[in-house]
Amino acid sequence: MLKNVKLRNLVFILFGVILLIIKPHYNGPFPDIVRSYLGNFSISFAVYFIVQFNDYIWKANKLITAFIALVVVDLFELTNGFGVMTNVYDGIDLLVNFIGVLLALVLDIVTFKFTLANKP
Repeated sequence: MLKNVKLRNLVFILFGVILLIIKPHYNGPFPDIVRSYLGNFSISFAVYFIVQFNDYIWKANKLITAFIALVVVDLFELTNGFGVMTNVYDGIDLLVNFIGVLLALVLDIVTFKFTLANKP
């Protein structure tokens, strides 16, 4: 079962990375909004599942996982990429980070129950 959860987490991390990679190529509706915020959303989503790889205590309480992920992505935003990367701050970025982590939390809860129900 633990192997299935790690695989599921990896799939969600890759999903977040793929969204980030396709962001510059997006040509659908609301291109300015998507190009401005899809990166924040996708990375926030992926960071939630990255945090889960680290410690069983965080996995036991999904709210702690969500809190840690939100702190990491918001600190990145507020410190201009930890001084390593250039970042353009926009107050809406913090809201989009929250939405990305919230969606990850909801999907984690739903798919974790599904994973437990289908364990071999």
